[in-house]
Amino acid sequence: MKKTLAIIGFSALLVACGSSSTKTNSDDLATSNPIATVIDITKVSDDKVPVNINPGRFTLETVTYRLPKVVQGTYSISDFGKYIDTFQAFDYNGNLLVTNQVDTNTWTITNATQLDYITYLVNDTFDQEKVGGIGGDVPFSPAGTNIEPNNYVLNLHGFIGYFDSLKNNQYMLDVIAPAEFVRTSALQIADTKTSADGKTTTSSYFAPRYFDITDNPMMYGKLDVEEFQVGDIKIVLSVYSPNGKHTAKAMKDAMQKMMLAQKTYLGDVNSTPRYDIYVYLSDGQADSPKGFGALEHHTSTVVVMPESMPESALDKSMIDIVSHEFFHIVTPLSVHSEDIHYFDYYEPTFSKHLWMYEGVTEYFATLFQVDQGLVPEDDFYKKILDKIGAAKGMNDAMSFTVMSENVLDKPYASQYYNVYQKGALIGMCLDILIREGSDGNRGILSLMKELSMKYGKNKPFDDDKIIDEIVAMTYPSLRGFFDNHVIGDVPIDYNVFFEKVGLEIGEGQVKTNYIQGNGALIVSANQGEGTIFFTDNVLGNSFWKEQGVLPNDIIKSIDGTAVSLQNANQVFQNVFGWQEGQDVNVILTRDGQDVVIKTTLTPTFTTGKGLQPKEDATAAQIELRNAWLKG
Repeated sequence: MKKTLAIIGFSALLVACGSSSTKTNSDDLATSNPIATVIDITKVSDDKVPVNINPGRFTLETVTYRLPKVVQGTYSISDFGKYIDTFQAFDYNGNLLVTNQVDTNTWTITNATQLDYITYLVNDTFDQEKVGGIGGDVPFSPAGTNIEPNNYVLNLHGFIGYFDSLKNNQYMLDVIAPAEFVRTSALQIADTKTSADGKTTTSSYFAPRYFDITDNPMMYGKLDVEEFQVGDIKIVLSVYSPNGKHTAKAMKDAMQKMMLAQKTYLGDVNSTPRYDIYVYLSDGQADSPKGFGALEHHTSTVVVMPESMPESALDKSMIDIVSHEFFHIVTPLSVHSEDIHYFDYYEPTFSKHLWMYEGVTEYFATLFQVDQGLVPEDDFYKKILDKIGAAKGMNDAMSFTVMSENVLDKPYASQYYNVYQKGALIGMCLDILIREGSDGNRGILSLMKELSMKYGKNKPFDDDKIIDEIVAMTYPSLRGFFDNHVIGDVPIDYNVFFEKVGLEIGEGQVKTNYIQGNGALIVSANQGEGTIFFTDNVLGNSFWKEQGVLPNDIIKSIDGTAVSLQNANQVFQNVFGWQEGQDVNVILTRDGQDVVIKTTLTPTFTTGKGLQPKEDATAAQIELRNAWLKG
């Protein structure tokens, strides 16, 4: 998962993901026929979709049916049972059977030997975000569901549950939808039928077990779809933009360039013939999703981002987010522990190794861009320093393995964001140590490839032994690092690692964006007058200073949009996404007079700490740096 809480303007700008197989259960409490499931989106009533589940004949008197409490990769409680209404069970004569809702996500059915099928209605989670809010009691948006006339986000774990004993049974899923809808899914399709009147189409999908139901999201509706090849992998990009502001065709070039670079970086890692990217762009309305980021699956990812973002800014964010998710094909999809392999949707346990699943994945998503020439070294250095700053703003003296294993509990849950900060930095330090130990010939990517060959997606590792295995496969220097900084609670001195590659942190001119200066926002609000103005920090931003902007200048309009307290977050979200070479038109008010700034964006800088090459770096340090950055 990659979570992006993009609240820009007057609050924090934060940019901050697992999967599994299910444990074998030999109990055979129903016939071996596939569980027949129907989702009928042509019969939506009161914003709820009817679902029908026919499990076959049971041999026990009481059975249990559950919706997931937690789904893989989210590291938080979702409670999808909260969105179920009118749960009913019927016998073979069409009579109601007695059911009992045991808890939020669990129902028991008595006289189950007579059970024919169950039905219920599903409410979507996107609508509920206006009630619970991000950080409240709703699922993270990319793990959620959407039911609206033009779009259905079918994260199937929100619609289909499982009988306790039948998670390894096959499923046949029929999705009935308007015939004109575009539909995309990586789940194996068995058949397609159109009704006699041509108004509806039934798509039949096959899933080998419940895990495959949860692992294969779908999107239906008025979608925009593009396909392209990355080596032997077919990429299917599905985009829903409510107001048509963005298209799959417009996103395609950036995604293709990025994923081709990823495939080149990964080399022979090739675990799927198809990979789906589902993009839902939120229009900011009350019932639209507000949790920006993505959730990975074995062969797909669901992305939710703001529709208001300019194309260039959206491309940049998509590169960061989707690259992170695609790198999950290495870990945890190919390298993972028993906690992930035998995931329990009701009472999950968690691995100690989020530093690997999320941290190393985030590190790969950062490093490959400089390795493949997508960004200059200075940009990579800035990202590393940003992560150091973010990590130090959290509990830097907390054991990472303890935090990971207890990620749902206090005080660890609030530190989860650090997996994308310090977790990535742990990956960086390990990479440098492995490069140092191998004279530059090996790195953390080669280590993960070796682990993938040893384990793979169908063989989990022992959670308590994997660090010992890694040390045995690499070099003694990693033992002390793990003991002190991953298992232990000693903060990392990053200067030690920068010294190894001939870098140092020093004061100087560093690149920034167009809404920050001296490490802080350059705008603020006058609540009494309802205006937005530049603060003293604007003088620390080279672009605005060169345009003659002064503190207390009121921002009247930006690119033709009048700026107000009501739209400030959206407007400055756009400003945050400004790119060099873009034409901008800004009108300010100073002493009652308009000041017009109509220009083309140039790079902008501020004063601060930067990571830079040492002037006295040795040839050995430079050689190690080159091996680290360029593999």
